[in-house]
Amino acid sequence: MTLSTQTQPTCGLYNLKIHAQFCSAHALRDYPGDCRRLHGHNWKVETEVEARVLDEIGIAIDFKAIKTATRQLADSLDHRFLNDIEPFDRINPTAENLAAWFYRQLSKTLNGNGVSVSAVTLWETDTACVRYREVTA
Repeated sequence: MTLSTQTQPTCGLYNLKIHAQFCSAHALRDYPGDCRRLHGHNWKVETEVEARVLDEIGIAIDFKAIKTATRQLADSLDHRFLNDIEPFDRINPTAENLAAWFYRQLSKTLNGNGVSVSAVTLWETDTACVRYREVTA
């Protein structure tokens, strides 16, 4: 049986994940500790995409498309002071807000054709991260 003639599971869900990274600095407004001062991180971003259907050659979405979209966003923050960049000039550049921003921006680019961004995990350090996903109320 060739890949193109295999039957697909009726209830399957494919989760694809890529990693990207960037370096940037921020200062947390109104934070009661040291993080209120300027400091930097080597951030890691994990973008998770889900799909229920594969195309005719057995691909949900090309990993390259997920990597490109994620890297473009990460590059826009790389070696920058986040507090100066829209929307973080208005909202606090916390890991939580950054993860939600990545999720929403990537959803605009990647969602469609049976594919959707399911979650973004943002690692502030090797031992601390936040995972953001949207749920219906």
